[in-house]
Amino acid sequence: MRTKNVIITILITLLSFAFLSSCKNGKGTGKSAEIVYDSIFLQRDIPLLHDNDTTLPHADVNISFTYPVKFRDDVSTARLQQIFKGTFFGSTEFDSMTPNDAVEQYLKEYTARYQSLSNMYYEDKSRLDGKPPVWYWYYMNTSNKILFQNDSLLSYAVEYSDYEGGAHGSYRITYTNIDLNELVTLSEEDLFVPGYYKELTDKILQSLMKEYDAEIPDSLLMRGFFTIEDIVPNDNFWLSAEGINYSYNQYEIAPYSMGVIDVTVPYSELKNILLPESIVSRYFLIEE
Repeated sequence: MRTKNVIITILITLLSFAFLSSCKNGKGTGKSAEIVYDSIFLQRDIPLLHDNDTTLPHADVNISFTYPVKFRDDVSTARLQQIFKGTFFGSTEFDSMTPNDAVEQYLKEYTARYQSLSNMYYEDKSRLDGKPPVWYWYYMNTSNKILFQNDSLLSYAVEYSDYEGGAHGSYRITYTNIDLNELVTLSEEDLFVPGYYKELTDKILQSLMKEYDAEIPDSLLMRGFFTIEDIVPNDNFWLSAEGINYSYNQYEIAPYSMGVIDVTVPYSELKNILLPESIVSRYFLIEE
């Protein structure tokens, strides 16, 4: 019996050591917990002229907001939810609101901005001899989606598209990366050593050249890009297990017709400029 107890004690010690080692090497944190999400879906047709006549201008609005409702404890859940609301609605004024109230307030503010155009509509209609100006039929779609998640990192996208007159609508995508241990958002400065900018720029440029089959940087101009000088780190990225994924929105480095430009740089190509203590170095880089 004594021998059996000794063996059990040794096994427990070894398992505890293995667990602690995995925590130290970034494979576990001691803070990990499942994130439970909920979503709000809203669709409204907002009349420009306070009239439900569907032949008159209106704005077609679609909102899809996914947000955390449970994570570790109440304080952590509230903080994580605060980040989601701030990045989705784009203002700290929504921080203290419930998700449902935030969506309704967001819709209320959009409605007020849209319906404030009614006087301009009548002026334009008068100039067109009574014909309705078609550019007052608006739309707005916004949603968010989780792109990557593990015990220590969460990356998600907020997508926004609208039409507010002009030749065409617009679309943009923005990313948020959250350190789930500290519950803070991450920027390039949190990942890279001081002076990283030039080398990261070169890596992004090289990845774009590979993506667009360009032998030299200037060849990208023949593919439609504006100038090589525009292609720089823009802090609009999300993190996956393999690399850092950048997006450049319409007109940022290329014309509208090319849409959003996506480019991925593998972590293996960034080892010399990644901060040793960064979340990427701790959880994604495999020591050779």
